Amino acid sequence: MARFAYAPFPYRTPPELSGGRTGPAPVAIVGAGPVGLAAAIDLALHGVKVVILDDNDTVSTGSRAICWSKRSLEIFDRLGIGERMVAKGVTWQVGRLFHRDREIYAFDLLPEQGHKMPAFINLQQYYVEHYLVERCADFPDLIDLRWKNKLIGVARRKDGVVASVETPDGTYDLAADWLIACDGARSRTRELLGLDFAGQVFEDRFLIADVEMTAEFPSERWFWFDPPFHQGQSALLHKQPDHIYRIDLQLGRDADPEEEKKPELVIPRIQAIVGDREFSLDWVSVYTFQCRRLDRFVHDRVIFAGDAAHVVSPFGARGGNGGIQDVDNLAWKLAMVIHGNADAALLASYDEERIRAADENIRHSARATNFMTPKSDMERIFRNAAIELAADHGFARRMVNSGRLSLPCSLAGLSLQTDGPDCAGAAPGLVCPDAPVTGADGRNSYLLDHLGGSFTLLAIGDIEAPSIPGLDIVRVGKRGFADPEGLVAARLGRDVLYLVRPDQHIAARFVASTPEGIAAAFARAIRMNPKRTEAAA
Repeated sequence: MARFAYAPFPYRTPPELSGGRTGPAPVAIVGAGPVGLAAAIDLALHGVKVVILDDNDTVSTGSRAICWSKRSLEIFDRLGIGERMVAKGVTWQVGRLFHRDREIYAFDLLPEQGHKMPAFINLQQYYVEHYLVERCADFPDLIDLRWKNKLIGVARRKDGVVASVETPDGTYDLAADWLIACDGARSRTRELLGLDFAGQVFEDRFLIADVEMTAEFPSERWFWFDPPFHQGQSALLHKQPDHIYRIDLQLGRDADPEEEKKPELVIPRIQAIVGDREFSLDWVSVYTFQCRRLDRFVHDRVIFAGDAAHVVSPFGARGGNGGIQDVDNLAWKLAMVIHGNADAALLASYDEERIRAADENIRHSARATNFMTPKSDMERIFRNAAIELAADHGFARRMVNSGRLSLPCSLAGLSLQTDGPDCAGAAPGLVCPDAPVTGADGRNSYLLDHLGGSFTLLAIGDIEAPSIPGLDIVRVGKRGFADPEGLVAARLGRDVLYLVRPDQHIAARFVASTPEGIAAAFARAIRMNPKRTEAAA
């Protein structure tokens, strides 16, 4: 069986040490994981130069984040790797919950058709990073990816940041107008700035094992409470590409992490699940987890994203997906500020919107963890009763929590959105729903293929779309894309206008074509007054 081949990326002496041309970077990014690489690509798509610093020279070891949600796949698609990820990944949308040896119920995360991206795929993090690194190479004049460049100091200035960087050839200082910290849960940037990382630490330990084997398990999420092969604890099974299966086993609070990683202890646990079929261990880790976040994510010219800003438990796939949605929210705003099309005050909305999302993720994650690891006899009695009732009663299924799986956070009611008329369709703050469309040339595509990256006025039906400086126009219906299955109208309504942000969230909705109202909503979405918006455009 073919396994992923880890290979080091080449280290190159940075120009600051080689005597090459140097100058302040518009943006420095610390961390070349999925979040940092996605941020670099998104900024490059907006014409912003970036320098990425990473202290390693390869992709992450082990599968790590594997569950990528529909929303993250839509973002990756806009960045240029979504279709590649889906082609390689294991697509799934059905989850099954078991209690002991009995299936309690199953759920379907995407029961309707007509979406380009599936509900979830499973794809090892090292593949995602590899695809992103290759995509970075498409921007040689905009992305400078520096391996073996370790951040050792950060000095904040009024007009920027100076990062001290250690390399095999010595140390140097990198001046940047902005620095984005994407350096993970143990963020060196956060440590250097002495920022508090408040929240809850969970004491239970869990074993992750990536197991290579030939098996007939379906492409579904299987979760057990108190399985016969691992009594008194929980277990999770996921299928990945390359005949790799992810197995998570709860170990309890008193487990010794070094002992539990030993093959002589891991192998019998795996055999109890998979039976007598042959398998080999690809990667093993024992972990505890936390639900924590920074008080705010924007600290003058230093901005935090992903696990550097907030961490959650892995149950619900909210960590990696939340980080990708962070940079989706941040990149267009930072690019507008850098290009002079918005004030730096726009970045306050990154705090506002992504702190709401982080709190939502932390809340769901903490509830799932508390349900899975009851701390008292009474909590365990309640949990077991809910599980037993869930087999026959729908109300109890809402109580069973093995991880509420990642969904995009609504931005409804926050400062960049404009409340619209109460009508059928998608409300401001939601991600614009996808649906099939057909162009005048007969080519089939999806609505989200034509949205994102810029502010767009989306016209559905016969309503006119006025020309507003700074807004692209996409029409479905009158003189635009056809709606072959009627799903655009079903999901967005008829004869309605939407102001769609560069991150594909809806900023405003209109049932009348009023240039003044649309211009005002656009100004609000970038925190400018309408007169200045027209001048900037």
